[in-house]
Amino acid sequence: MFARIAAVVSLVLGAVLVSFASPAQAAGVTATFSKSTWSSGYTATVTIKNDTSSAISSWKVEFDYPADTSVGAYWDALLTKNGNHNTFVNREYNGSVAPGASVTFGFNAAGTADPANCTINGAACTGGGTPPTSTTTTTTTTTTTTSTGPPPGGSLPRKVLVGYLHASFANGSGYIRMADVPDEWDVINLSFGEPTSVTSGDIRFQQCPVAECPNVESESAFIAAIRAKQQQGKKVLISIGGQNGQVQLTTTAARDKFVSSVSAIIDRYGLNGLDIDFEGHSLSLNAGDTDFRNPTTPVIVNLISALKSLKARYGANFVLTMAPETFFVQVGYQFYGGAGGADNRTGAYLPVIHAMRDDLTLLHVQDYNSGPVMGLDNQYHFMGGADFHVAMTDMVLAGFPVRGDSTKFFPALRQEQVAIGLPASINAGNGFTSVTDVHTALNCLMKGTSCGSYKPKGVYPNLRGLMTWSINWDKYNNYEFSKQHRAFLPR
Repeated sequence: MFARIAAVVSLVLGAVLVSFASPAQAAGVTATFSKSTWSSGYTATVTIKNDTSSAISSWKVEFDYPADTSVGAYWDALLTKNGNHNTFVNREYNGSVAPGASVTFGFNAAGTADPANCTINGAACTGGGTPPTSTTTTTTTTTTTTSTGPPPGGSLPRKVLVGYLHASFANGSGYIRMADVPDEWDVINLSFGEPTSVTSGDIRFQQCPVAECPNVESESAFIAAIRAKQQQGKKVLISIGGQNGQVQLTTTAARDKFVSSVSAIIDRYGLNGLDIDFEGHSLSLNAGDTDFRNPTTPVIVNLISALKSLKARYGANFVLTMAPETFFVQVGYQFYGGAGGADNRTGAYLPVIHAMRDDLTLLHVQDYNSGPVMGLDNQYHFMGGADFHVAMTDMVLAGFPVRGDSTKFFPALRQEQVAIGLPASINAGNGFTSVTDVHTALNCLMKGTSCGSYKPKGVYPNLRGLMTWSINWDKYNNYEFSKQHRAFLPR
């Protein structure tokens, strides 16, 4: 077990804090364990303290779980599993611990059992060494406290605002530190993870360079701010792709590299999941690949396989979102896979969305930078007004025949899986829609009122919310998007 006698350990059990303490403490390097629970698991924090007189340069914490409990997402450490045995080692930035100092790492557990057989650097987590010569009686006290907030893997609010944060680059909108992201945002997508080459599958993320972003925070401050947002119930994801990040998983080797490299980013920063923002030529369909339910094109098949692997690795609380352009989704109603001589990228997200629909947290199609798109009324709709958002959203909430083939019907997504993607200001993208028109669209979709020329197939009161590019452009526009839409869509 982790050190319950040699040091103070706090176990947050719902709203009850149980403390175990003893005045007799062995000198050494110790590991103590605390947890914040929810119904089927908990978030654990492990504190490594150096009570020796010399600095240590690395650490390794090992423990066992029974079969009904396992480690999911983790942060500030690297994990190796061997059956039910878990081995955490330090990252390059937190291995050195000075005398009297401490560092932490954390993880989510699926199941309720506590770790057993804990060792640190091969010795007992209680510190090892010679036991104290005096004997004492361990005392146990129980007090009541409130939880510090939902665990990082908790659920999303009823209505959400999703924003992309320019974390790896600067542009005219300015850099925003993670700690300064306003409270209105529920999902924060770190933009962007990009590949080392188009077909490598090797995704890398780094913070904006100081030369480009003079006010960028240190990595430790960045990670601490992510953790603080998560404790407030926010979800922080790595967004892969963007305009410049072309990702083509043409081989199984690229697929496997995608899984391992994305996992490394998630683990390094302790993130809640992944956003797929593949644009440009990342996804396309080979000739003859016309059934979205059974795709055969390698870049599609390998992406689906990679996403399923990531979901399996991190478990039920893994947040998966997608941000395709209308060209890759709704235009598939007419021209899926290049029908009628169209581009073979048309509708190429549909097989990915369909394959992952049971694991997809949010789909927020970019209702901007778009040409005219035919809706379910067989009329063309143009971006920038309420009707466009109503028509595009109705297509994924009602479903539609792909390529006009009624035998290949793309089934409706659940209402709570869908948000509307918008630019935060006229500077952020073509197709900016005024606050008034956005609220008109929401009233039409969620209440069936204020509808214009397009009448949706249903009423969708559980439509999840709005996404924007970006948090930075919203700040540039005096936070009009987040403040006005948060007031209209209270959590």
